[in-house]
Amino acid sequence: MHPVLSDDTLAELRQPRPYPAVSLVMPTHRRAPENSQDAVRLRNLAAAAVKAVEDDPDVPGERRRDVLDQLRRAVAEVDLVHAEDGLVVYAAAGEHHVWSVARPVPERVVLSDTFLTRNLVAARAAEQAYWVLAVAADRVSLWSGDPDRVTEAARDGFPLTRSPEDPDVERRERIGDVPGAFQDEATRRFLREAHARLRAVLAADPRQLYVLGASVALSCLEEVAPLGPDALAVPRGGLADGPAAAVREAVEPQRRAWLAAATTTVVSELNAARGRHDYAGGIDEVRRSVNESRVRLLAVEENFRTVVRERGGHLEPADTGEAGARDDMVDELVEHALEAGAEVAFVPDGTLADRGRIAAALRY
Repeated sequence: MHPVLSDDTLAELRQPRPYPAVSLVMPTHRRAPENSQDAVRLRNLAAAAVKAVEDDPDVPGERRRDVLDQLRRAVAEVDLVHAEDGLVVYAAAGEHHVWSVARPVPERVVLSDTFLTRNLVAARAAEQAYWVLAVAADRVSLWSGDPDRVTEAARDGFPLTRSPEDPDVERRERIGDVPGAFQDEATRRFLREAHARLRAVLAADPRQLYVLGASVALSCLEEVAPLGPDALAVPRGGLADGPAAAVREAVEPQRRAWLAAATTTVVSELNAARGRHDYAGGIDEVRRSVNESRVRLLAVEENFRTVVRERGGHLEPADTGEAGARDDMVDELVEHALEAGAEVAFVPDGTLADRGRIAAALRY
């Protein structure tokens, strides 16, 4: 299954496909005994998807065979042993994709000319992913993190390694020039190259960045290739080779502090918007503002899910399975807000308890 969900990948997945593009979405479970039902549910949902494709008269025979083959291959790739909270499977002519997401999703099968991406988009926004750059004189590594884990990211030339030895040993002996590990020009060039590669990563997949290394390494990097005010320094060396658990442990206090500060900023912006009357609170008000592309900042509690139906132009609570019920309205609003250029922030449960668990600061 795909380990990383980048903005570029999402953009590609949202492009139109020849009909049918099959989307299979279902909740999964991380632990026993709940996860014992996942294999049966997947088998039944896959069978429903196969039947939908086979029974659709608008699907040409050759394309039908291709899509069904891709769907079977996708289902075979599902790893329920390491499942998270949701599973998203896509199949279309010549391609298939499988994603495990750390966010609950509804159960459904959809045939369309695009993949159903709202659940992936919301999961991507909610995952609070971050980068860690671990710096040493002979190795600079890149790590991808989220609230659950950190893994080394082998991409865009990372990890970057070199020999720390000065090739001109005779020159060093002759003039007594024995620079410290972060004082010679070769090391500085090495760090500049790492900085250039990091810029490419951040341009393709912007995230909060933590820079991990000994104090002298961080000072040298800041001198030769400043990373900007948004990068957070973590003065702890010896972790350019990992292990992943130690990298996560090193940055976790800084990450939690950053999240707390970010939540405070979001609440302050909502309060200011309410004072200016540029504010929407609760899912019904927010839905109207999102549909009008008026939302500048959308704030959602991390585990907010609700089942609603539309009546008289407004959303009201509904029961799962009820006619007209919509059980992923929150994910839909997140996707549409992002499409309109809004900032989306997920905040801890309870933060928006007096605002209907979802609120927005408006552009006007």
